[in-house]
Amino acid sequence: MKVVVYGPERRVGALVDDLVVDLAADLGAFIEAGPRAIEAAEQRIAGRRGIVHDARSVRLHAPHVRGSRVACAGGNFADHTAAMAQKRSDIPNFSADLVAIAKEMRARGIWGFWKITRDAAGPGDDVRYPARTKYLDYEGELAIVIGKHGRDVHPEDVMDHVWGVTLFGDWSLRDGIEPPAPQQFSMRKNFDTSYSMGPCIVVGEGIDPGNVQIETWVNGERRQNYNTRDMVVSFGEYLAYLSRDLTFYPGDVISGGTAAGTAADSSESSKDGVYAPERFLKPGDLVEIRSPAIGVLGSRIVAPGP
Repeated sequence: MKVVVYGPERRVGALVDDLVVDLAADLGAFIEAGPRAIEAAEQRIAGRRGIVHDARSVRLHAPHVRGSRVACAGGNFADHTAAMAQKRSDIPNFSADLVAIAKEMRARGIWGFWKITRDAAGPGDDVRYPARTKYLDYEGELAIVIGKHGRDVHPEDVMDHVWGVTLFGDWSLRDGIEPPAPQQFSMRKNFDTSYSMGPCIVVGEGIDPGNVQIETWVNGERRQNYNTRDMVVSFGEYLAYLSRDLTFYPGDVISGGTAAGTAADSSESSKDGVYAPERFLKPGDLVEIRSPAIGVLGSRIVAPGP
């Protein structure tokens, strides 16, 4: 089932071919209702009961529960990490042994960051180009949506807590090198519309989050093409790590990181963090994150405004 959030009242619907079948008033309540809500929704879809819209006539929003948290994996694909490190290294063929790099990444430990969740962009929404940046980058990702409360979750139990999967756009600023400090506010990762979600959450279709094909296209050019089976740290390990002290709630999100092909890891750069600008995003660019299992999450980059 492809669950969407649509229309001015942000109702829950199911995307079925070219139709949106209305299901519920609130995404958070729908997720929290669990299997019985899915069963009732499947019956409604099968009978086309209730309100049915032409999908082309309604606006889809980010399928994100208001107030839920968004955790993002950092440095979770060896090819991306190697390519980024090579920009700052004199070692030739730094990225040749991805197995060794993945082992080193695991030895360094899990890391990531949180996204401020007020301004998620949905499918077809504009992404605001921050006025202060010269280097706005794209990162196409897969994210899991949590379906039930959990704390101290074991990695092998992750699928008991996954409600569904969705596509995720992590927009990043690559300007300069952040000054050293014990804590940072992750401002390179947080600004208005600094992440996108959608176009739907795929629920109950047996998708393994650890084996999903992802592509990112910029203005019709494919920039990223990878599978989540190459994640260094699994979704289960991230949930276990984060839930040690935090209770996860229905609607919370964990995004799994990105692979090689971003502007930063595929552009010429100097060691002081200055990149050649050609592959970075500019106002007017169209970015599409695609997966055969989920759909297309499209975003238009727009000039900064009030």
